[in-house]
Amino acid sequence: MIRVGMGYDVHPFSDDDARPLVLGGVTIEGRGLAGHSDADAVCHAVADALLGPAGLPDLGALFPASDDTYRDAPSLELLRDVVARVAAAGWSVVNVDVVVNAEEPRLAPHLAAMTDAVRGALGGAHVSITP
Repeated sequence: MIRVGMGYDVHPFSDDDARPLVLGGVTIEGRGLAGHSDADAVCHAVADALLGPAGLPDLGALFPASDDTYRDAPSLELLRDVVARVAAAGWSVVNVDVVVNAEEPRLAPHLAAMTDAVRGALGGAHVSITP
């Protein structure tokens, strides 16, 4: 059986000028996003896209902002945890397609690194990330 999921995530920019911008597991020069973890909207969207079809709770239920364990946690690690949960539920990830809607910063120079990082977290599934 094949199941398809769709994840969506959005974060405002942080007021903390020292907060790094992390997307797809890659730190990019620019103003960071606000959030309890590292606020990596790419990893969050992918995680929710995987959790839904597997019938598992969403990212916020698994890693709640009320739990300080996940404060500033690398979302790429949370995604790895999600992949393990999805596998334990009997599912495997084959393909992930991500579209990032952002006017800034320019993502093209980072797409290969982002794709590699997410692919690594997914255990080698096909990954496409486009701005």
